[in-house]
Amino acid sequence: MTETKDLTALSVNAIRFLAIDAVEKAKSGHPGMPMAMAPLAYLLFREVMRHNPLDPAWPDRDRFVLSAGHGSMLLYAVLHLTGYDLPLEELKSFRQWGSKTPGHPERGHTPGVEVTTGPLGQGISTAVGLALAERKLAAEFNRPGHVVVDHYTYVLASDGDLMEGVSGEASSLAGHWRLSKLIVFWDNNRISIDGSTDLAFTEDVLARYRAYGWQTLRVEDANDLEALRHAIKLAKLDERPTLIAVRSHIGFGSPKQDSHKAHGEPLGPEAVEATRKNLGWPYPPFVVPEEVYRHMDMRERGRAWQEAWEKALEAYAREYPDLHQELMRRLRGELPPLPEAPPSFDKPIATRAASGKALDLLAPRVPELLGGSADLTPSNNTQAQGMQDFSPQNPLGRYLHFGVREHAMGAILNGLNLHGGYRAYGGTFLVFSDYMRPAIRLAALMETPTVFVFTHDSIALGEDGPTHQPVEHLMSLRAMPNLFVIRPADAYETFYAWQVALRRKEGPTALVLTRQAVPLLSPEKARGLLRGGYVLEDAEKPQGVLVATGSEVHLALKARALLLEKGVRVRVVSLPSFELFAAQPEAYRQEVLPPGLPVVAVEAGASLGWERYAHKVVGLDRFGASAPYPEVYERLGFTPERVAEALEALL
Repeated sequence: MTETKDLTALSVNAIRFLAIDAVEKAKSGHPGMPMAMAPLAYLLFREVMRHNPLDPAWPDRDRFVLSAGHGSMLLYAVLHLTGYDLPLEELKSFRQWGSKTPGHPERGHTPGVEVTTGPLGQGISTAVGLALAERKLAAEFNRPGHVVVDHYTYVLASDGDLMEGVSGEASSLAGHWRLSKLIVFWDNNRISIDGSTDLAFTEDVLARYRAYGWQTLRVEDANDLEALRHAIKLAKLDERPTLIAVRSHIGFGSPKQDSHKAHGEPLGPEAVEATRKNLGWPYPPFVVPEEVYRHMDMRERGRAWQEAWEKALEAYAREYPDLHQELMRRLRGELPPLPEAPPSFDKPIATRAASGKALDLLAPRVPELLGGSADLTPSNNTQAQGMQDFSPQNPLGRYLHFGVREHAMGAILNGLNLHGGYRAYGGTFLVFSDYMRPAIRLAALMETPTVFVFTHDSIALGEDGPTHQPVEHLMSLRAMPNLFVIRPADAYETFYAWQVALRRKEGPTALVLTRQAVPLLSPEKARGLLRGGYVLEDAEKPQGVLVATGSEVHLALKARALLLEKGVRVRVVSLPSFELFAAQPEAYRQEVLPPGLPVVAVEAGASLGWERYAHKVVGLDRFGASAPYPEVYERLGFTPERVAEALEALL
């Protein structure tokens, strides 16, 4: 027992000093939190969690999310020691170009990292989506005597995580949904970059979480492993998510303990030497005793856990072959065959309504498709026919009511898609994409195939006025790397936009949809959306091009008719997606937009950015106004006459 206790203490200090040494070598980083929370990392990865370093993607593993992503060396150290493919050389290259140990954890870059974290509040909020996916998959696939989905989501969150509004939004939903397999450890060190958290954070956090519907527990000393074990045991017995407040000391064991000086900078050589003496660590930088490696190695246990699960899965396959086949398909991320033909339409229809019709067609054929809205379901048209509401009493429901919580919705959707087994989408107004932009950005960074449904896409919102009329949003979203923004021009383009969004595996898609009805295009021509842009109407030896997106495509068509009456030969190009179009061969792009022809772009939004395709823009570089939308369009210059004049001026 004494030997085990000594090995435990030695292992905890190994985590601490790998973090200290890596930060010191990099001359940047955050050593304080890893030094304080090393005991918890040891306990989770060595004793509590079921995980397999040999297969970090094992579907039934427990998930760990380091929401306090600035303390990344805590995670890298424990991944290295437990046997993940993260050799010591990578720790020595902390924060350096090309290393697997970037300043903040990045999913897909480092084995064992579940979620890209660092922007505070995102990790804990995304973890709600991970826990929700586990709950739903368990309800859908487990059968009596055959439990094939059964894992926990553990989160280490900082004071800063719990200050951020998004964590409150997501935690409120987690409590409402009673996600009992979500266990959050709050690193309560009472220190922020500015100094004591008392400067700005004196609320009763546990009372707030109890009000959210969580169980709350306290551990008075982060070094008390027995108290941590007991708290985890109690967390697993409750039917609610659990927040465990762990009192810790940032920079534990160093001369800078309990100081903001231990937070975001190296300790410095003198303080490092003093810490080695204080904690009885005689080893040089990056040297770890072999007995620690043997003690911490989780590869054999991980392999055994996974083999036991695979054996249980074989029994499940014999008893429930169809369910097994479906579960495996979904965990592999393979879509079933999607409908090739769009639904039929016989009159002008808003693209938000056409999106709802597309979902009616898709939802029965894609059982992993689930989604919701931030309290705008009738406006966003995001609930497919027959799609039941999810609730603790009905975990099989596929429709999620997020309430007025756009930011949490974005993060939770990301978690659902990261987990595997689901393809999640969520809706709000385009103007409120600002409220969830950090989650959209992380989806793009993590290459997560989340579908963001943004309706009410322009000044055509009309009477609601400039507070609700997006102007700069399209271009600001297009500026985000790896986000596909699609603004379809009619119902048929909308159907094909959903095809693109669901088939995309390497990043998110934003569908930007109208409130107002728009005329129908040819369903055959609308297939051109699959290439991002295409020639909608042409003329022999065209003299100029009108290029437009969304509802303004129809404005361009009217302008073309005016110009044709004057003998001006005009091509009209629908360009619903800059990103899809840019991915096409250069020859195709030049065929659609010939370099020698004058081009006028038409879009009811910011003109900045159109210079890549157009010589002149009929756009909007001011805020909108409150009035019926046809009048707003006319007064702000979105008329066929003005568009025609713009092209004539170029000619």
